[in-house]
Amino acid sequence: MIEPDVIPTLAGLALALGGPALLSSPVHRLLGDEDALRTRVVDQLCLLAMVGGVIIVVLFWEVRSLASIGWRGLGLASFAWGVALTIFFMWVLLPAEVRVLARLQLGGFDKGLAKLSRMPEWFLLFAAIVAGVAEETLFRGYAFERIAELTGSYTIAGLVTVVLFALVHLRLWGWGPVAAFIVSGAALTLFFVWRGDLLANIVAHASTDAVGLLRASTRFRKPQQGDG
Repeated sequence: MIEPDVIPTLAGLALALGGPALLSSPVHRLLGDEDALRTRVVDQLCLLAMVGGVIIVVLFWEVRSLASIGWRGLGLASFAWGVALTIFFMWVLLPAEVRVLARLQLGGFDKGLAKLSRMPEWFLLFAAIVAGVAEETLFRGYAFERIAELTGSYTIAGLVTVVLFALVHLRLWGWGPVAAFIVSGAALTLFFVWRGDLLANIVAHASTDAVGLLRASTRFRKPQQGDG
């Protein structure tokens, strides 16, 4: 029998993990053409709604503070750590992942980036910010912390959230990048365990995505040599 005081947390986990899973499943077709700007904007608004739902669960159903999911407020140290982690991702981890994927012929990020590069730059920046806020709040801040509490194990919490975090990217990116997302998700999780600072994770995630998407947009839209 489920203990009554666990029900709010189970509901929060269903939203934090099940919401993104549904959004990345065939159910997504109900929102319309996935390559249309309107549909992609709706995607982002759905993710923000999930974040809002989880925050409501934390504050009004679990009756806990946002500190319980790693929120420490808007401290300068959080931004500094976020920038430092962004530098590590952009100039160390991601280049290494790209080389390994190419060497193993697992497929890289170009297919997904080519699709996203068709979107206007304002949307790419918006999507990067939403990804940072939503994915870190849902997977790292809420799901990781609550699964760790329920199981008494950071290892189980990390495995569950990192794998699910990677798999929700499958529809757009493919299996090769999913392997890379497992590595980057593990790095973000280890950083969160160390610092316990959700904002630092959000800054790092959003900044890395923004730089990567805007760079790709410039590269894929650049006229090829010989084009009229």
